[in-house]
Amino acid sequence: MKAVRVERFGGPEVMAISEVPALVSSSHQAVVEVKAAGVNPVDTYIRSGNYPVNLSLPYTPGIDGAGIVKAVGRGAGGIRVGDRVYIAESISGTYAQEALCAQDQIYPLPPNLDFNQGAGIYVPYTTAYEALFLKADPQKGETLLVHGASGGVGIAAVQLAVAFGLRVLGTAGSLEGRELVIQQGAQHVYDHHAPDYREAILKDTDGQGVDVILEMLANVNLGEDLKLLAHGGRVVVIGSRGTVEINPRDLMARDARIFAAAVLRISLEEKTRIQDRLREGFEKGELTPIIGAVLPLQEAPQAHRQIMERPAYGKIVLMP
Repeated sequence: MKAVRVERFGGPEVMAISEVPALVSSSHQAVVEVKAAGVNPVDTYIRSGNYPVNLSLPYTPGIDGAGIVKAVGRGAGGIRVGDRVYIAESISGTYAQEALCAQDQIYPLPPNLDFNQGAGIYVPYTTAYEALFLKADPQKGETLLVHGASGGVGIAAVQLAVAFGLRVLGTAGSLEGRELVIQQGAQHVYDHHAPDYREAILKDTDGQGVDVILEMLANVNLGEDLKLLAHGGRVVVIGSRGTVEINPRDLMARDARIFAAAVLRISLEEKTRIQDRLREGFEKGELTPIIGAVLPLQEAPQAHRQIMERPAYGKIVLMP
């Protein structure tokens, strides 16, 4: 079968298509024929060698995906050949025609979602749910600011927050992205390239600031985020590409808190519980993955460049 392989850590060019042996499922495992593989910023961090994960070279990238169960090993109860599933981590990586998964790494794909949308479930929605409900713990009616709201995690956060009953503000770097965020239910969306967008946020909150901020680029925004918080406000850091300097007095003056969300660090129990909650939202139509681009598997390097260099717009998906 064909799979993307990384022989050494480095830039997007280190990824290349290779022929690898077909996968075989052992006990409590299943082989999934991958119909779509999700691309996430964390994939690029791992590929570059800048993310602390325990893996051996060469490896196949990819954390989430969707497809059809092709083979089932002994003891993998509740899984049948032919099932439509989405992948929530795997043993072998998802940038491939097949993925080997442990029993607890695959979940039923909601019938109202296609495979591309299924590839946009695990990392974006689990991250957004963890950040919003396990870390920030919002109360209905509070105000949420989602920085980078037009990307995969951002859109998931907006949809979850609207369904929960929060007042949602967002930022996005393109007009297309801002229109998308409004369509998902945000009340105000700001161009984070505009020099006065923070003043606009304070104005739209009557000078009180926001209760919760979900931050996708902490190395750029965290220091200023603290000044946008209301009393008792919380910032949840979801992404960062470097270091940042903050003034602790901005935290102290607002009795504020900073949390971090990392989907690859959650426990199996939390992961499973979140998938159960998400399934309800997908089946009710409250949650819908937005696919911004679909590229062939051989364009994995381009997908990695695009997700890091272009204004975010939904989820990028690879098709094996």
